[in-house]
Amino acid sequence: MAKKEEYHNPEAILDIHDKVKFPQLVGLSIQHMFAMFGSTVLVPILVGLNPGIALFSSGVGTLLYILITRAKIPAYMGSSFTFIVPMLALMKTTGYQGIAQGTISVGVVYLIVALLISWMGSDWLDKILPPIVVGPIIMVIGLSLAGTAATDATMRSVGSQSVYDIKYFIIALATLLITIVFNMYLKGFISLIPILLGLIAGYLIALVMGVVDLSTVQQAKWLVAPNFEIPFVNYQMHFNIGAVLSMMPLAFVTMTEHTGHIMVLNTLTHRNFFKDPGLHYTLSGDGVASIVAGFIGGPPVTSYGENIGVLAVTKVHSVYVLMGAAVSAIIFSFVGKLSALIQSIPNPVIGGISFLLFGTIAANGLRILIDNKIDFNQKRNLMIAASILVIGIGNASFNIGNLSFSGLAVATVLGVILNLVLPKQALSEK
Repeated sequence: MAKKEEYHNPEAILDIHDKVKFPQLVGLSIQHMFAMFGSTVLVPILVGLNPGIALFSSGVGTLLYILITRAKIPAYMGSSFTFIVPMLALMKTTGYQGIAQGTISVGVVYLIVALLISWMGSDWLDKILPPIVVGPIIMVIGLSLAGTAATDATMRSVGSQSVYDIKYFIIALATLLITIVFNMYLKGFISLIPILLGLIAGYLIALVMGVVDLSTVQQAKWLVAPNFEIPFVNYQMHFNIGAVLSMMPLAFVTMTEHTGHIMVLNTLTHRNFFKDPGLHYTLSGDGVASIVAGFIGGPPVTSYGENIGVLAVTKVHSVYVLMGAAVSAIIFSFVGKLSALIQSIPNPVIGGISFLLFGTIAANGLRILIDNKIDFNQKRNLMIAASILVIGIGNASFNIGNLSFSGLAVATVLGVILNLVLPKQALSEK
């Protein structure tokens, strides 16, 4: 565990190395686990993997990430959605054997890039990622998820179709408003867990309105050991170059998202994690977490915007809380009833919470622009921000064959290029 640093963020209720008493730690950790649970188990469900293993690997991956980054970064590692398409294809052809190799290769790419950065240093990041680029990118990270939140809050699945349900929207709005009230008016320890309390309140409202399905909870067993898919134990793994090539290039896409999340965390914690512990440490932590996931049967992992949203709303940045969330995920992966109970949280409740979490991330991007007094009367600044926002939020993806770069990745690259090539003043401004 890293030594406690001298700097203490005055805006944080609990800063990165502030310790938390056990009863409070439980509540704060479970709040983070609830935030990431739905997405982390949804990826394996869609692909056909074991959700319990994904939950287990996310917890182990988070602990490894915190260890490798010397306990300096409060981040949670959950299942990545970026690799769903190639994993679906591999599951139909090679089974988990191919997915395992692809997942491990993703982690290896992270480690190679981390090694290169350790040689080159990261001072160049300040030049290519100034506030005029970073601010809009962070806004994109939050706002690009707005559609997902809105869909969860309004749309009900009927067979293979989704239909608008006013009941869903009422539940989502009630969950959002209750969470806002909790965040504004509660005092003491309970003021630190408004997300958890909002989820519970929203769940109870959904239960009363007949939206919650408890059948899976009733059928689930109390103790269920995840069926780990361990290469050379469960099966003889033969090298599959197709599986590796189908997943490995997408690592560069998730690296862009990883860098964006570090930018957000820099803003929230008033630190520069690109320099301390360094981008090579953060990439190494992410890469090792994916390699371990590949060896036990889980999907590739990445840092989660949902948990960054919790950090932003609660101002509790203690790394011990994230460690507690990781341990909770590991424990819950063996408790079938509890896992099923969390999975039964209906979409409108998740959507209502997401309105707040994703919006808070976007607001922090706006804050960067304000704090750095970015002048939008300058055409250069206006052109860079406008391009990043529309391409990123609109998710104008760049597709070549099976390789797909999200709107966020395209917007980031374009923003960096525009920042490097555009003059400080347009000809009309001289």
